Amino acid sequence: MRMAELPTELLEIICCPMDKADLKYDKKAQTLTCKKCKYVYPIIDGIPDLRPPYMIEADKSK
Repeated sequence: MRMAELPTELLEIICCPMDKADLKYDKKAQTLTCKKCKYVYPIIDGIPDLRPPYMIEADKSK
């Protein structure tokens, strides 16, 4: 299965929702990592999940 690649234009405008820092894209892992707080945001089916960390963690515990 081929991994979706995020468009460069999108990567230039999105940022960490918590501290507004730049995000580092990992195509292989399909994640975005905040360069400041180091939180790792998942990319699911080609869509970045940029909800605040507490919301993502709450969904994982369900």
